[in-house]
Amino acid sequence: MTRDLARRDFLKGSAAIAGAAAAGAFSCVEIASAAPIEVPTVDKLSIRVLVDSSFDLFFKPKQSGGVTIAPPPRSADYQKSLHNEWGLSLWLESEAKGAQRTLMLDYGYTPEVLLNNMALVGVDPAKLDALIVSHGHYDHFGGLNGFLDKFRDKLPADVKLYAGGEDNFCHRVSATPTKGQFNDFGTLDRRQLAAQRVTTVLCETPTVIAGHAFTTGKITRRSIERVLPQTWVEFGIKDGLGCNASHYLPAEMDGKIVPDEHIHEHATCFNVRDFGLVVISSCGHVGIVNSVKQAQEVSGIQKVHAIVGGFHLGPAPKDYLTEVVAEIKKLDPDVLIPMHCSGLNFVQEATAQMGDKVLVTTTGSRLSFGI
Repeated sequence: MTRDLARRDFLKGSAAIAGAAAAGAFSCVEIASAAPIEVPTVDKLSIRVLVDSSFDLFFKPKQSGGVTIAPPPRSADYQKSLHNEWGLSLWLESEAKGAQRTLMLDYGYTPEVLLNNMALVGVDPAKLDALIVSHGHYDHFGGLNGFLDKFRDKLPADVKLYAGGEDNFCHRVSATPTKGQFNDFGTLDRRQLAAQRVTTVLCETPTVIAGHAFTTGKITRRSIERVLPQTWVEFGIKDGLGCNASHYLPAEMDGKIVPDEHIHEHATCFNVRDFGLVVISSCGHVGIVNSVKQAQEVSGIQKVHAIVGGFHLGPAPKDYLTEVVAEIKKLDPDVLIPMHCSGLNFVQEATAQMGDKVLVTTTGSRLSFGI
């Protein structure tokens, strides 16, 4: 699909959502502009890993390809420790021409772990300029409401949550051994966000955030990658909870439970001066190569400095994993930094193919770019 056709489809979809909002179905919702973006450039970027799936007390500093990773701070109170869980939350700080911006990307699985780790690493919610959620999986938004309960009054009065699109608010379920029966996997509740005075911005097209970052918008599937089986998704709205799929799916899909294709998962990106793109994929269900190529297309920048985050290749079969890593290698990033759902199998295969370009992190560590 060409970009013009994609934009035309998006405008039609935006009209559908706007109509629903006017009818009172949603509140506190904005639609990102379909106009081309002007990609900002930052001088420095740091990523603090607030929540990830592992914590290494003996983590040593690392440096490669112009990227430095510092170990997490040690608590002065021996009774307190960083916690890890299945999920991801990243604290993003950037600087451009002396101006600082702070963003928060995803919120882990539980507020207890997120709030504990925020306190121990010493981040200040009062500095936040915007919030981002990558996709509609509970291990990426589970801590959000607890975070807002504690810190909403410290955030900007007009704070916005940038979501990839309407699909982020669909109800997710997981299959059970009994065919046709599912376990609940939660729903990102727009009603709770509205109650917290948080405006949701649907970013189906590329969107600049706080003048420093940009999102990819809907990611085109153009590589050999495929969505590996995991959750299922239920389309439709019940009592105000769920997603209005009518603007991007046939009407007969309403109420259906189908395998999850993560239609509106998006990646968060920075262009670091003299280094190139830092592409952050929280889970990469739609493919990490697809995500990076989308960032290159919408930015017009081909140089990839770093590919960071969850790549969802833990469940990948060996032959497929080998092929995907070979495609990542062709992108020629300076560094590759797997987290969360990437999998130990991915780390081993990527290291075999890409050597010391592969850097692992731990909960609480700090990644620095452009310094």
